[in-house]
Amino acid sequence: MLFVLSGGGTAGHINPALALTEELTARGHDVRFAGTPTGVEARLVPAAGVEFAAFEASGFNRSHPATIVRALRLIQRSTHKAQEWFSSIDPDCVVGFGGYVCIPVARAANKRGIPVVVHEQNSVMGLANKALSLRAVRVALTYEAAGAAVSDRSKIVLTGNPVRRSVFDASREEGRDYCGVAQDATLLTVFGGSLGARHINTAVAALKDGLLSRPGLFVRHITGPKEFDSVVESLSLTEDEQRRWQVVGYEDQMGRVLAASDCVVSRAGATSLAEISALQIPALLVPYPHATADHQTANARSYVDRGAAYLVADDDVEGPEFAERLFALVDDAEVRASMRAAAATFETRNASARLADVVIDAALTNAARGK
Repeated sequence: MLFVLSGGGTAGHINPALALTEELTARGHDVRFAGTPTGVEARLVPAAGVEFAAFEASGFNRSHPATIVRALRLIQRSTHKAQEWFSSIDPDCVVGFGGYVCIPVARAANKRGIPVVVHEQNSVMGLANKALSLRAVRVALTYEAAGAAVSDRSKIVLTGNPVRRSVFDASREEGRDYCGVAQDATLLTVFGGSLGARHINTAVAALKDGLLSRPGLFVRHITGPKEFDSVVESLSLTEDEQRRWQVVGYEDQMGRVLAASDCVVSRAGATSLAEISALQIPALLVPYPHATADHQTANARSYVDRGAAYLVADDDVEGPEFAERLFALVDDAEVRASMRAAAATFETRNASARLADVVIDAALTNAARGK
């Protein structure tokens, strides 16, 4: 069968789509991807060896009517273009992962009688996925709370958020070799997503002396490209300290680094949390406070409620609570063991397979009805 996956805007939409691609192709199916010509998907998808088709789409500002008109025109134009594309490739199912580009792609599928499945990564459903869910045959969720936006509850299925195999394939030993950290050391990894997080960087750097006073503790600090120079300057590491505190601007081997990690400080984006839970890594989460509908805080709450993580608000990272939580995480092996056990209850390792089952079933059911 042939599946078209669609998403755009952020890597958080693209990574689970690529994870599903890996699962579907492993089962012998074909996959195409529909995204925007200038989004991160235009780089990430072809780099993964997946055939990519570009469709223009954009958001709008309700206080500026001209942006609404432009957005509607783009949707209409891209819907027509997607219909022409579908007539040539004849897909069995379309899967939307979020972002405005999913709207014209799903509309084209609806017009041609192709079933649409929606996957929502966050605990608060995005605007595009809300629109798609009205006519989708299935709505796959990472968090049950996101289902509040779906009027027909019979469509909902909990799958979790798929994670790419490169994250699972790395072993702890391989990761430790990559990071240059002894197998019996404790490794704390600090990261704020692909762009970094200034508040996290500042707060962790301020605790340098306390962290390095812990024998056998190593830190891998992924600052984000724009923050690298300022973090290096603020840390002012000696040559000896640099052996235990590694500062990296950007990391393209996160699977290896996470496999090597005993605990992490992280934002609470969908992909970061999926990877953390997939590898069952104890975490101190600092949600990005300006995420749409504060969905990162909602994401993080689900981990805290199960005992898989600590949570400190971004405004509080330079206060005593952040330091207390961080030192508890690196000092207490029992705390980390408890968090690892709680993280395992998310069953993220099976998310790709569960979502693949959902989309294949949607395609087969549609075919049985006479596509």
